[in-house]
Amino acid sequence: MSPLKKKKLNKIRKELDKLDDSLMVIIKKRTNMVKRVLALKERKNQIVDQKRINLILKNIKKKSIIKGIDPKITNKIWKNMIYAYIDFERRNFIKKK
Repeated sequence: MSPLKKKKLNKIRKELDKLDDSLMVIIKKRTNMVKRVLALKERKNQIVDQKRINLILKNIKKKSIIKGIDPKITNKIWKNMIYAYIDFERRNFIKKK
């Protein structure tokens, strides 16, 4: 790789690192909201709502197409995020009395 291309690559990577930092802030906010939702759930079987998951993925696909983003990328991201939060909820569920 030429020195000029290496410099450009490093610049882009620094921009990606800043974007990742912004995503961390959003993930923290989303985690706090999931905690609030979890506090309302009375039974562990309320954690997975397949209808909602299907609706979310359908909407993400539509929005991706409209915005010119490869829907396979967003589908994988959202599925992984959804199932990561389901795991989080299962690990943090406290049975209500």
